[in-house]
Amino acid sequence: MVVVPDFLIKRIYQKGSLKKLDNGASVILKNVLGPGFISGFNYVKINDVIFEPKEVKFVTNGEEISGTDVSEANPIAFRLGQSGTLVMTGKNCIIEGINKITIEAMNPEAGKVILSVEDSALT
Repeated sequence: MVVVPDFLIKRIYQKGSLKKLDNGASVILKNVLGPGFISGFNYVKINDVIFEPKEVKFVTNGEEISGTDVSEANPIAFRLGQSGTLVMTGKNCIIEGINKITIEAMNPEAGKVILSVEDSALT
């Protein structure tokens, strides 16, 4: 199993991309590490609000993929330089000021990958 250091994982998050939606939030991820796959979204947590895979979708290359459709058998190819928007719906979660964001995803080579960052929201 490959171990990816936390400081490298944080580079995937596009700083300043946290956006408040009517009933949720979105963030932008950009692969700056190398070609890889996302084989699952375990959860996204913004502040104290947890979004399960059914409340998450990943939009990339003009395709919208539900978090429940991403699995080891059906991974998302995430090429070097590729961007995607992670959209969480169903709950209000954004606060004024700094928001804490945690994304727990799966990667076939590294296993569980946890991305933890802080960002201010665009409204």
